[in-house]
Amino acid sequence: MEHQLWKEILAIIRVIDKPRRNPRCRYSCEDIVLVWFWAVLHDRPVSWACKRRNWPFHQWRRRLPSNSRMSVRLRTQEVQDLIQEIEARTLCAKGPPPLVWALDAKPLVIGSCSKDRQAGFGRAAQSKAKGYKLHAIVGMDGSISAWRIAPMNKDERVMARRLLPGAKIQGYLLADGNYDSNRLHEICADRGELQLLTPPRGGYGCTKRDRRQSPGRRRMLELLEAPQPCFGRQLLETRDAIERQFGNLTNWGGGLACLPSWARTHRRVHRWVQAKLILDALKHPPRKRTYVN
Repeated sequence: MEHQLWKEILAIIRVIDKPRRNPRCRYSCEDIVLVWFWAVLHDRPVSWACKRRNWPFHQWRRRLPSNSRMSVRLRTQEVQDLIQEIEARTLCAKGPPPLVWALDAKPLVIGSCSKDRQAGFGRAAQSKAKGYKLHAIVGMDGSISAWRIAPMNKDERVMARRLLPGAKIQGYLLADGNYDSNRLHEICADRGELQLLTPPRGGYGCTKRDRRQSPGRRRMLELLEAPQPCFGRQLLETRDAIERQFGNLTNWGGGLACLPSWARTHRRVHRWVQAKLILDALKHPPRKRTYVN
């Protein structure tokens, strides 16, 4: 599997228009990115990929940068732009974008004794933990429209308000009851052609609700509490597709499991998760999927 994913990464980099090589730099942006993906693909730190003995025998002629050189070059804008281009080619939908999307967050737990000051202590899966969270908008075809990394204690509704303006989506956005807020409904309504669907606060048919409700939330209640709410509720039941997407992200060797000890601080965690999302998209490419029974 690693060999196949590595070949796909090489194929993508070959077709991307890379910046002209700086004569002052001994290693091109392509060299830096390939060493980085070799480390992430094998769940090893960058220092491991900088040693020739950890590469196949036919790759021993490759010039490898030092660990310090990798640390400097990975933070340059040229290398980040190249990784962003790879991300755009792998995570985006192949063909017309889907009409149904899901919004959720996945906890990325680290040790409670970690000295990472940028990590937060908040609610994880039925418990409290320290670490970060991956907030993502995922389509029913497996494509990812937008994602962000935030500390564990960051409110999911706040992160959703930051994700939605940059997400190129339309149709229906499914989420848990935690995202049922007037502010999020207003943002979706202002975008046009986007309806947020969540389990309503207080349950279906609740008579004790706030008087002030946004037009988007009233539209959601009409879909879910109409005399024949089959369409809205059946559509809302498919929101667990994002849970399966997160499960596929972690259930294979080289996937996004617990954060390793060398992925600390927001910058390194973001870069590590970005590479894992790219590898998972190469292993599970976006595809068309039926979402209504």
